[in-house]
Amino acid sequence: MTLRAAVLGHPISHSKSPALHRAAYDHLGVEISYSAIDVTEEELPALMARVREESRHGKGWCGLSVTMPLKTAMVAEVDEVRGVARALGVINTVAFEPAATGGHPGGDTAGSTRLVGYNTDVAGIVNALRHAGAATAPTAAILGGGGTAAAAIAALRELGAPGADVFVRDVGRAAEARAASAAVGLPIRVRSIAGAAAAVAAADVVISTLPPRAADTLAAELQQAFESDRTAATARSRPGVLLDVAYDPWPSVIAAAWQDAGGTVVPGLEMLIYQAVEQVRHFTRLGAAVPEEVIDVMCDAVGAPRRVF
Repeated sequence: MTLRAAVLGHPISHSKSPALHRAAYDHLGVEISYSAIDVTEEELPALMARVREESRHGKGWCGLSVTMPLKTAMVAEVDEVRGVARALGVINTVAFEPAATGGHPGGDTAGSTRLVGYNTDVAGIVNALRHAGAATAPTAAILGGGGTAAAAIAALRELGAPGADVFVRDVGRAAEARAASAAVGLPIRVRSIAGAAAAVAAADVVISTLPPRAADTLAAELQQAFESDRTAATARSRPGVLLDVAYDPWPSVIAAAWQDAGGTVVPGLEMLIYQAVEQVRHFTRLGAAVPEEVIDVMCDAVGAPRRVF
C-alpha cells in the first residue's frame, strides 16, 4: 500500500518540500506519495479531522510537514509533542506512529496510529550554521518573532550563544519568541526592527525568519551601514554569517547586500534540506541517519550543491 505524506501551509504553491521528499522516497524505493495542501489556520482542525478519519480507514498517512502559519496551531491537533517542540510549542513535523492505546481528545487512535509532533527546524538551523562556520558562542540577531524565530532561539542556545536580539516590527507581538526564550533558557531582547541596521550588521550570526521581501527595507539600511563601516577605521573587516530562511526569490535583497559586503550567506534552501532530512527519517521510520546518497538526490532535486552535509 502506498503511504501518504504532505506539506501543509498557506500559501504553499512555492514549496520545494514535494521535490525534496519525492526524490528521497524514489531513491529509497519506498511507496510514499507526497503532495502540497493549501490550508489556513482556520481550516486546519477540519483538515486534521479528515486526515484522522482517513487514517482509521486504512488510507495510510505517514507524515505531515508543517509550515507557516500552522506551526503553533498544529500543537492542538496531535496526540503527543516530543523533544524541543514540546518546550517551544512549535511543530513543523507530524509523524504517524503505531499506537496501542490512548489517543487524541475526541478521536480514537487505539490500535491504529498516534500523531506525534516534532520540530526539525532547530536541527536544520544548527546544521546549516555549523556548516557555514558560524562562530562558537556567537553574538546573535534574529529578524522576526514567530514560530521559526522560536526555533532559531533554540538553535542559538545549542550553538552556545549567550543571548540574542530579536528584531520585530511590533515589540508587543513577539509572544512566541519570548516563550521560546523562557523555555530553552536563552536570554533575548525584543527590539524594533526600525533603525536596527547597525546592530544587525555587528552580529556574528543573523537569522532572518521574515517572509520573502519583508527584509528589503532593512537591506537598504544595511547597505548604508556597511558603507559607513568601510569608511570607519575601527570597523571589522566583514560581516558575520546570515541565514535567510526565505528561499524564493533567491538571492533575497538582504542576502545580496550581506554577500556584497563580504559576509557569509546561508541560503534558506540549505536549512530546508537539513530539516527535510530529519522528516524523511521520521516518515520512513529509518531509525538512523539518512544515507548520504539520499541527501545527494534531494540536493539535486532542488538545484542545491551536493554534499553540503
